[in-house]
Amino acid sequence: MKNVIIFYASYGGGHLSAAKSIKQHIETNYQNINLEMIDCMKYINKTIEKLTTGAYREMAKKAPKLWGKVYSGSEKGVLSRISKDSNKLMASKLYKLLEEKKPDLVISTHPFSSQMVSYLKKKGKLNCKLVTIMTDFAMHKQWLIGHEYTEHFFVSNKAMKQDIISYGVSSEKIHVTGIPMSSKFLESFDNTKVFEDFHLDKNKKVILFFGGGEFGLGKDRTAEILRALICNVPSYQIVAVAGKNMKMKEAFEQLVFECNANDRVRVLGFTDKVPELMSVSSAVVTKPGGLTTTESLTSGLPMLIINPIPGQEEENAEFLEKNGVGIWLRKEDNPVDIVCHFFESEENLEKMHENANLLACRNSTEEICKIALGEI
Repeated sequence: MKNVIIFYASYGGGHLSAAKSIKQHIETNYQNINLEMIDCMKYINKTIEKLTTGAYREMAKKAPKLWGKVYSGSEKGVLSRISKDSNKLMASKLYKLLEEKKPDLVISTHPFSSQMVSYLKKKGKLNCKLVTIMTDFAMHKQWLIGHEYTEHFFVSNKAMKQDIISYGVSSEKIHVTGIPMSSKFLESFDNTKVFEDFHLDKNKKVILFFGGGEFGLGKDRTAEILRALICNVPSYQIVAVAGKNMKMKEAFEQLVFECNANDRVRVLGFTDKVPELMSVSSAVVTKPGGLTTTESLTSGLPMLIINPIPGQEEENAEFLEKNGVGIWLRKEDNPVDIVCHFFESEENLEKMHENANLLACRNSTEEICKIALGEI
C-alpha cells in the first residue's frame, strides 16, 4: 500500500478542481493507494487561511489592479522574500502532518504546498517524491522555488515549458500534459436532449456566456457585452450563466426583457451542466481562468475573453490571443466593435476552433497520474 497526499489551496477554483480530478482518476483506476486530499493552508491554520483567501477574493473583486501588482511583485523583491519566508515557517506545521501520514508521493496543485514540501526535503526531513501541477498558462516563479527537490512539473503548453527551462529547471522534469479537468468533458452527450433540456432551438448556433464567475467582476461592463451580443449577433442563441451571483443574474434577466430576447436568450444561475452546454456551443464568452480555459480548449470552442483579473488571467488572455484561439475584449475596447469582428467570419471562427483543438490536452489527468504514480 502506497500513501499519496494531494495538496491544494483555496485561492481560486482551479487548484481545487485539478486536485479533485487527480483524486477521482486515481480512485477509479489504481489499487493499493491510500489517498488523501488536503487543503494545506486550512490544515496549517484555519484563521490564516480564512484571512488570506478572503483578502485574495476581495482584492481580485474590488481592487484587481492591486492584486495584479501583488502577483507580479511576488516574483521578485520584498514580496517574493516575504512569501518564501512565510512558507518556510508554515512548513514546520505541515511537517507534523507529513510525519504522521508518511506519504510516498505528494501531488501539489498550489505553489505554497510545493514550496513547503520542497523546503522540508531540502532540510532532510522528508524523502517522499514531489510533483507539481501548474494550473495556468504562463510561468510564475513562486511555483519554482525549491524546484531542485521536485521530481516533476506538469504544465499546460510548450511555451511555458521553455520559459521554465530558461529559469534553470531540467527539461526532463517538465511535462506538457495540460491542466487536469473533470472527465465529464471527455464524454459524448445526446445533443438533441441538451437542446431540449435547456429549451434551445436546435436549428440555431449557441453562444455560451459566462458572466458571473467566482468574483462577479464588472456587472455593468458584463451586461454591456451581453447586450452587444444580443443586438448584433441575432443569428445565434445565447445561454448566459451568472453562476451564484444573483445580482448578475437579475441584470441579465432585465437586459433580456429590455431587448425582447426571451426567445433566444436563456439565463441560468449556477449549473453543473457546463460539459453538456459546451458540447452544443459554437463559441464561449468567458474570463480566462485556468479551469474554464482548459474546458473550453477541450471542447474546441473559440473564445471571446472578458474581464481577466490582472496577473495570471491577463497572462492567460495574452497566451490565448497569441495562439489564435480567441480575442481579448479589453477595457478600452468598444464591445460592439469586438463582438461584430469576432462573429463576422465563419472562416475565422473555424480557424479558432482548429487552434483550440491543437492546444487541447484531453488526456491530461491520465498522463499526470501515470507519470506521478510511476515514481512510486
